[in-house]
Amino acid sequence: MIQQLRNWTDDSDRAVSPVIGVILMVAITVILAAVIGSFVLGIGGDLEQPPQSQLSVSATENASGNLNVTIAHDGGDTLTGDNLRVIVENSSYFSQDGTADLEVGDQQTIGTNKSAIPSEVNVRIVHLPSDSLLVDTSVRVE
Repeated sequence: MIQQLRNWTDDSDRAVSPVIGVILMVAITVILAAVIGSFVLGIGGDLEQPPQSQLSVSATENASGNLNVTIAHDGGDTLTGDNLRVIVENSSYFSQDGTADLEVGDQQTIGTNKSAIPSEVNVRIVHLPSDSLLVDTSVRVE
């Protein structure tokens, strides 16, 4: 009876579990090495942090009948104007890269070429180096 059981089980099946275990251990080691290596080498760490600032936006119609958008810096970090993109949207689209540098208390007025003045415009201000949105608001035109 014991001899029949030994003949029935084949010894070649016994190595499957240890081989799978070794393969899994090697895979886990390679994945851990890649993750730790990326942190040590700084891969993905070169993203610039966006500035911390509080901005307010207003929109008015100027004497020529075009739209002016005024950005006021109410607090936080100084903003370098070359790093900003101002986007004004409603029925048409206006975008301007670069403004004057903005420190706390400063205001910058941007004249747009919108001649058909809507009652409300959407204004977004993007910090270009970090590709972060600093302002995304709807402003009533006064």
